[in-house]
Amino acid sequence: MKAIIATQAGGPEVLEIREMSEPVTAQGEVKIRVKAFGLNKAETYYRNGAFGTINPEFSPGIEAAGVVLEDPSNTFRIGDKVVTAMGGMMFARHGGYAEIITVNKSNVQVINSDVDFVLLAALPQAYLTVWGALDRTLNIRTGETLLIRGATSSLGLAGLTYAKARGLSVIATTRQESNVERLKSLGADHVLIDDGEVSAAVRTLYPKGVDKALEVVGASTVIDTMKALRPWGEVTVVGLLGGAPVIESFGLMSDLPSSIKLSFFQSGMLGSEALPLNASPLNWIAEQVAQGSMPNITSEVFDFDDIRQAHTLMDENKAIGKIVVKTNSN
Repeated sequence: MKAIIATQAGGPEVLEIREMSEPVTAQGEVKIRVKAFGLNKAETYYRNGAFGTINPEFSPGIEAAGVVLEDPSNTFRIGDKVVTAMGGMMFARHGGYAEIITVNKSNVQVINSDVDFVLLAALPQAYLTVWGALDRTLNIRTGETLLIRGATSSLGLAGLTYAKARGLSVIATTRQESNVERLKSLGADHVLIDDGEVSAAVRTLYPKGVDKALEVVGASTVIDTMKALRPWGEVTVVGLLGGAPVIESFGLMSDLPSSIKLSFFQSGMLGSEALPLNASPLNWIAEQVAQGSMPNITSEVFDFDDIRQAHTLMDENKAIGKIVVKTNSN
């Protein structure tokens, strides 16, 4: 099979396509022929060495869409359309940047929709993370108000489109005026230009504060985000776009507003007993996207052989949406 590997730490130029042996399916694993995969910042961090030593035996990637080739447990049928995310991909096994992968059975979900694989590949990591953050952590409800800090990231866009599909009012933030129309076209009720402090502007729109907040920027803005919440409001941090996950001299009384709930959701929980994939709404989301009821957040699609160009675009932070790569298996 063909797989993309990082030969050493560096820029997109270290990515190479290699002929590699097809992985053997162990008990508790499912073998998948990858049709397409989405790109994530995690793969950039892995490629440039931020996660430590690079293992050229494993392809990068933390998600994929494809069809089942083998399942020793017979949980899935041969030919099932599936998605997979996390579960040690990229670190303990091949990630999605390969034509054939084996993954933990618990990190696989069957997709019943006839949605195209390229559209499907944009969904798993972003929307499963949003599900864990919005449904399981924040317990969102129809009619609530949601602030999304860092809304132009693929995770932020997934949060926006999912929250709107669930009947919430959404305030989206971006640092660039040029992104305002894109966010509004995806359903944002209000878009604020983020200079690091938006809580005052949020309270101009909602004087009592918003109900919930999805914090994708991270430590650099979360204190201001909490100021935008109503009493008993909640914020969960899902991203670190603003830098290291550290708040210097954080004061529990001075920086944490009374009654506000602060949490962190990590997508590493996906596929665990606490967060089984078969409980997620991804099938419903895939069908909504296929029907056009939910916007498609894909921004660019590349061929497998053009992985360096895809990573260059991701490094430039110019793609407002998900970057997807098609494998040669299509």
